[in-house]
Formats: sequence, structure tokens, C-alpha cells
Amino acid sequence: MAKGCENCTKKKSKSCFMKLLFVLTLFIAIFVGLDQIKHRWYIFDQYKLQEIAQRNIAKYSEDTHEMITHIAEDLEKEYPGHITLKEEWVFNNAGGAMGSMWILHASITEYVIIFGTPVGTEGHTGRYISDDYFIILEGEQWAAYAGDLDKAVYKPGEMHHLARGDAQHYRIPDRAWALEYARGWVPAMLPFGMFDFMFSTVDFVTFYNTFRLYGKSLVRELLQGKI
Repeated sequence: MAKGCENCTKKKSKSCFMKLLFVLTLFIAIFVGLDQIKHRWYIFDQYKLQEIAQRNIAKYSEDTHEMITHIAEDLEKEYPGHITLKEEWVFNNAGGAMGSMWILHASITEYVIIFGTPVGTEGHTGRYISDDYFIILEGEQWAAYAGDLDKAVYKPGEMHHLARGDAQHYRIPDRAWALEYARGWVPAMLPFGMFDFMFSTVDFVTFYNTFRLYGKSLVRELLQGKI
């Protein structure tokens, strides 16, 4: 009797394992398929964003707030209905670095934010299944890959591209502000930022506001058919 129960348990375990394997395989297959066509849902162009940034840098280099608000307004004209003009700032802690961000756009496959700090910071960029474009508006960003003996320096108007799968050490030596654009699978980028919250800052207000703002933008985009 005991042997029969043992065989029954083994069969159930094997059955559960096969079901789990099937679900995992199906999930991977769906992800790979969607990953091949995700570009269909992109609406932003990194070079257009850089052009808008450079135009406003030339006009408002002496007034950072004027610069970023006019960038937001120009983006709304270029991408009507997809930019949040209400200025709501929230801290961002990720990879040991800290700054403030204003979420202009957030969906499943893209985000556009103003990010920066007036006091400087440094840390790990993160390693994503997305491409990240960091367009400097004011100040400098320094960056280096593992093994680099010299840093790369990015100045106002220049764009730092962190390619999918890459990671760098970066630093804002004093103060800097940037227009940041990411394209890929944005939800997969969230855990990188959440780990600092869970194991370091334990800042529930920032945690709540980050998800509130992202969620609100995500729902708005989905209602417009933007993934």
C-alpha cells in the first residue's frame, strides 16, 4: 500500500513538473515572438528627442527649469496625447545612484523622463533587455565599461546610448539633467529600481508615487492602443 502511494506521489510530481515545463516553454515562446515585433509599438525616435533637446539647450541654457518645461511642451506637440505635462517629481534610487525624475511618458515598451540631480551621484546603470538613450541637458555624465582605463564624458546636447544587455559604471560629478528615453520591455526594468527601495532606502512614499505615476501613464497609453 505504501509503495502504491509512493508511486502515485511520483506520478503527480512528474505531472506537475511537465505542466510547469510546458507553461515555461510557452511563456518563453510568446516572449521571443513578441520581442521580434516590439518595434511596431514604438512611437518615439531618439534622434528627434535629441533634436528637441538641442534646440531648447540653445535657447534656455541659463535657465534649467525653462529648458525642461519647454522640452515637455515641444514633445507634446510632436507626440500629441502621449506626454504628461503635469510636473510631478519623484526620487529614483537604482544601482546605488539617486536622482529625481519627471515621467513624461511611460508604457509597456517605452518611457521618456527628465532625470537628474543638483548634488551629483554615481552607481551602476543596470543591465536591461532594453536600449537606453541619455541626452544630456545640463552638466556632464561620466561612464565606463568594466576594464576601461579612461572614462567617456557626455556633455550638453550629446546622447549616451546604453545598448541592450550592456552595463556601465556611471557618475554625475556635480549636477546634471538629462532627457532619458528607453525602448524595450519597460516592466522588466522596474526590479532594478525596486531593490534599492526594499534593501536600502525603504522609502514607501517614493515607492507608491513611482507606481502611481507609471500606472496612470500605462493605463492612459493602453486606452489609446499604445503598448
